[in-house]
Amino acid sequence: MSGLEWALLAAIAGLAALVLAAISLGARALRRIGTMPATPPPDDPAFVAEKDRQEQSLAALRTAADEASSSVDMAKSAAAAARADAAAAKAEASAARAEAQRILDAARAEADTVLDRAHRQAEADAEQVRAAARRSGEREISLLASTTREQAAEVERRAQRMDERERLHTEEVERLAERERRLTTAAAELATRKASLVARETAVAEAEQQRKRELERIAGLTAEAARAELVEAIEGQAKREAAILVRDIEADARNTAEQRARHIVVDAIQRVASEQTAESVVSVLHLPGDEMKGRIIGREGRNIRAFESVTGVNLIIDDTPEAVLLSCFDPVRREIGRLTLEKLVLDGRIHPHRIEEVFETAKHEVERLCQRAAEDALVEVGITEIHPEMVSLLGRLRYRTSYGQNVLKHLVETAHIAGVMAAELRLDVPLIKRSAFLHDIGKALTHEVEGSHALIGADLARKYGEAEEVVHAIEAHHNEVPPQTIEAVLTQASDACSGGRPGARRESLEAYVKRLERIEEIAAGKSGVEKVFAMQAGREIRVMVKPDDVDEIGAAVLARDVAKQIEEELTYPGQIRVTVVRESRVTEIAR
Repeated sequence: MSGLEWALLAAIAGLAALVLAAISLGARALRRIGTMPATPPPDDPAFVAEKDRQEQSLAALRTAADEASSSVDMAKSAAAAARADAAAAKAEASAARAEAQRILDAARAEADTVLDRAHRQAEADAEQVRAAARRSGEREISLLASTTREQAAEVERRAQRMDERERLHTEEVERLAERERRLTTAAAELATRKASLVARETAVAEAEQQRKRELERIAGLTAEAARAELVEAIEGQAKREAAILVRDIEADARNTAEQRARHIVVDAIQRVASEQTAESVVSVLHLPGDEMKGRIIGREGRNIRAFESVTGVNLIIDDTPEAVLLSCFDPVRREIGRLTLEKLVLDGRIHPHRIEEVFETAKHEVERLCQRAAEDALVEVGITEIHPEMVSLLGRLRYRTSYGQNVLKHLVETAHIAGVMAAELRLDVPLIKRSAFLHDIGKALTHEVEGSHALIGADLARKYGEAEEVVHAIEAHHNEVPPQTIEAVLTQASDACSGGRPGARRESLEAYVKRLERIEEIAAGKSGVEKVFAMQAGREIRVMVKPDDVDEIGAAVLARDVAKQIEEELTYPGQIRVTVVRESRVTEIAR
């Protein structure tokens, strides 16, 4: 039975139990009613209450009986429905079992069919695998067979080579054995010869020692002393021959090259002349009278303070009669200050406002003078195309001096010398003159820019579009950069000619005296020197030597050593001639 049927049976059983309980309650109530008195007192409250209660109980029993009967009816209908459902369920179960049996039969049939098909496919695949394996095996067998044949052939070839090598080794062993026999024989002969040579060498060594002892006994010198004496003699002879060779080479070089170089340089120097001014950081202004000094100083020094603050030039008023000094390291600024003070003295009106007005006027006047000086120098040299800023910088060099030589005139002189050299050597004259003329342009900015004036000038030339040859000549004229072109070399040479000619430049007295003292010290420090004289402002050195200690060749060597040491240790313009004097005197007295 299904679960639904069991549930229906349980419900019916419960309803039956309820009905039985209601019936038993009803019977008990009837029995109680039957036992009650027949005619109870009508006004007894207990009786009335009991009666109402019994009536209510009876009504309740009836209601319960009606409900039980309706419940029984419903249970009967439910049981009938349950039986109908159970019958339908049984029918459906039967149909399901039939359908399941049919599906199972169909599945069994399908499985048999699939299994049969799988068996046939497996047999076909196995057959194909067996055929492929058979073909692969045949290929491998054929490959192995061919490989075996090749290996057999290789083994045979190796065996042949081994046989050939063995034969060659046998022949080589025989040759080596023969050679060993010959070497053994030669070794025996060499041993015999070596023994005889050792005996002969021993005899020769003994004879050499005996001869050396005999020579030392005869000469009265040991071997070391004789060797030292021989080395010294050879060294002296070599020095003498070297000095003679050097002298001959120098004479030949002078005959072939110095004459031509001297002609070019002297010709260039003789064709150029220029004024020279003394280098100074002080300018002197003469006054019409000493009373003007008080007007220049002003009340409580206001005029002199205003002048120094406006011009940047220090004004020195001392006891010098009718003169004042202007001091400044910038030559252009010093010239502007000098011209300003000169105009103020001529005008007579000296006060701070007037100083500023006159300073502006003097400044424009000096700028015009600089511009005119630069243009005149360019015209004299023959340079037409140049940047305007370069012209202004060149004009500032009118008031710049170097070792007492005016820089602008030095540039003009250097350009002319370089042009003469370039013409003699058949080079590009305008390019070389331009390089020489611009080589010191950096000195116009040495008070404003840090660094060497050669590098400053090269940067300026590069900035304002000068040719690379000109730039290189400017930066290389003091060897900050190694010279690489002929323009740079000629610029150096013309600069040296302009600055080194007699009278071109002056030095401070202290540096001049120190250089002369050092030159004399260098020459006096050599062996055999008796006296040293510095002549012609240090441009010639006369060295007096002892004739007994220094011979003619030694004098030539001494002169070269002194000149070389001076070149290495000192810096000087031009050149210094070293002359070694060796004087021999013979004195006899007649009695």
